Amino acid sequence: MTPEERDATPEEIMWAGRFITAKRRGRWEYVGRARGIEAAVIVAIDDERHVLLVEQYRVPIGAYCLELPAGLVGDETSGEAVEIAAGRELEEETGYRAGRLEHAGHFASSPGMVSETFTLVIAHDLEKVGDGGGVEGENITVHRVPLDGIADFVAQKRAEGLVIDVKMLLLLASGLIG
Repeated sequence: MTPEERDATPEEIMWAGRFITAKRRGRWEYVGRARGIEAAVIVAIDDERHVLLVEQYRVPIGAYCLELPAGLVGDETSGEAVEIAAGRELEEETGYRAGRLEHAGHFASSPGMVSETFTLVIAHDLEKVGDGGGVEGENITVHRVPLDGIADFVAQKRAEGLVIDVKMLLLLASGLIG
């Protein structure tokens, strides 16, 4: 489908829930976030060159997943700023507060199937203020991993049966691309 064909073809909502909507446009079926909700993904590296990662059970894949901290923007407050959501999610999930947050760009998660996009945010000047672990029911495990040991840590987690979120490639790319 070309951009012109897309614009001329109406989008149908097949099903809508609180957080996601199943849609169809022509022969294409895909899923999107409801109510204009976006996501923020946070790369948080402390002064000692450790990166903060989270591990949690993900129902859609039926497995524990190793990920960068992330969360929804605007799921509770319409028009919420990305920086506010990213700061809140970083603290809730990891127990660290950022002194400064920097936009690193807007990206698509899985553009062949999902219309969801996310803003990548770099967290600077980290301060430990709590235990993290997420909100009620998230049961997040926080990992503080030396950047120079990230490939070994990911390999260990994969061997334990964890699924590795594709956004982790940000940290692994230099080792993959020779």
